[in-house]
Amino acid sequence: MVDQPEPRGEVMQISGVPRVIVTVGCMIGTLMQALDATIANVSLPYMQGSLSASYDEITWVLTSYVVAAAIMTAPVGWLAGRFGRKNVFMVSIIGFTITSMMCGVATSLGEMVADRLLQGVFGAALVPLSQSTMLDIYPVEKRGQAMAIWGVGVMVGPILGPTLGGYLTYFYDWRYVFFVNLPFGIAATLCLGFFMPKRAKRPGSGHFDWIGFAVLSLFLGALQIMLDRGEEKDWFSSTEIVTYGILAIIGLYLFIVHMFTAKQPFIPRGVFKDRNLNAALIAMFAVGSVLLSSSTLMPPFLEKLGNYPVELAGLVMAPRGLGTMAAMIMAGRLSSKIDPRYLMFLGFILLIVSFWMMMQWLPSSPQSYLIESVVVQGAGLGFVFTPLQVVAFYTLDPALRTQGTSLLSLMRNIGMAVGISVTEAVQVQMSQVAHASVANAVTPFNRALQVGGAVSHYLNPATSGGAALLNTLVEQQSSIISYIDAFKFMLIISVPALFTLLLMRKPPQRAGAAVGKLEMAVME
Repeated sequence: MVDQPEPRGEVMQISGVPRVIVTVGCMIGTLMQALDATIANVSLPYMQGSLSASYDEITWVLTSYVVAAAIMTAPVGWLAGRFGRKNVFMVSIIGFTITSMMCGVATSLGEMVADRLLQGVFGAALVPLSQSTMLDIYPVEKRGQAMAIWGVGVMVGPILGPTLGGYLTYFYDWRYVFFVNLPFGIAATLCLGFFMPKRAKRPGSGHFDWIGFAVLSLFLGALQIMLDRGEEKDWFSSTEIVTYGILAIIGLYLFIVHMFTAKQPFIPRGVFKDRNLNAALIAMFAVGSVLLSSSTLMPPFLEKLGNYPVELAGLVMAPRGLGTMAAMIMAGRLSSKIDPRYLMFLGFILLIVSFWMMMQWLPSSPQSYLIESVVVQGAGLGFVFTPLQVVAFYTLDPALRTQGTSLLSLMRNIGMAVGISVTEAVQVQMSQVAHASVANAVTPFNRALQVGGAVSHYLNPATSGGAALLNTLVEQQSSIISYIDAFKFMLIISVPALFTLLLMRKPPQRAGAAVGKLEMAVME
């Protein structure tokens, strides 16, 4: 790890109350987009009935959003340079709010899918533009503090999304999952419209690489659809999924070739010359892969195996967000005294420990142990995320900052999509393997079935009732084993991320100064 001299930063001339108001506007924009990535998941069964759609059809409500958001995240840097960051930011927030209302009043599946597609288009720019704005309005020594504030929205949003969506759907209606964006959209528009300073357009940003955008869109669109529909279609046994996989490979190959041969590629080659950012992209992929995949597996484990009511399952999972926020604040306080890479190391270790704790989960496990596990996991995510944002952009040219934030958001989104699909596939596959393994032991020669009395009577495989009860027990045990294997898989994929820290350069001591004064920034 080699220390480098500090590069010159680029700070917008704004401070005091206006900077606080712009910070609030950026936070709201980030939270809106982060929430909508997961808030609609629990409402799908209710939408299915209202829109008269099959299960296969209603999943396009999610697929259309993630595909549009993934494709439109990449050109955010060019759009901001060509039309001005503030203009693109304002159009994105207003468009996102309007399309949210359109989703809430949709009366048919086609209308809903089209509205969600537009919502993803407008929402794609919210996270990278809010992050680049926060980096620009705070000086270098306060960027850790800024990323701690910004990170609360981007990390807590996906965690609290399912819980908030469940409560809105249960107590009101699934349409309020989208209507809830209206007051926040208005507030963000006012905050940024009146107080966010305009930034000069970047020279040379008039050229748009349509070929690069087209092949990258082909890769991202095919990859997202393949991952979203793979489990439902039994993966590569389906011609549809094979087709998407081939298109994704072709798109990625053409994009890489074009990026190295074009004079003005869609994503500037200079972005990939920064060692810190490259390492951060890999680390962010790892964080994204476990951010939602673990929270996707926890609710069915608690509700189906532990017989937890929906409300109680949500309450058990909620402390994960509290752990994330507490760790972000703590990481901020420590970053002025400790190398941020050591904090990230601690965060990855906590993630690994949390997955080890989750491997011990049983339906009979006490709630206190379950809550401890999710709090440790949330703390791990918080300790990784905040220092990562500081180190990633420390050595990057300020002119490439918006491109860098777009790439980081893109890698997080791809990581979340890959993580959810792969872990769900592992859980389903291992459930089948465990079912066959456990069922092999259920024979008349098994001593456990030869003890006589009630056991032999009720668990007699020779009777229909006994066979049904035995199958229920086998399915329960195989499900428990499959969840343990899925948590083990997440532990394994978290380990390689530790080695990315060896590639990162250390920022100067003052770059992390005042990172922990989160409450001071809010009251400034």
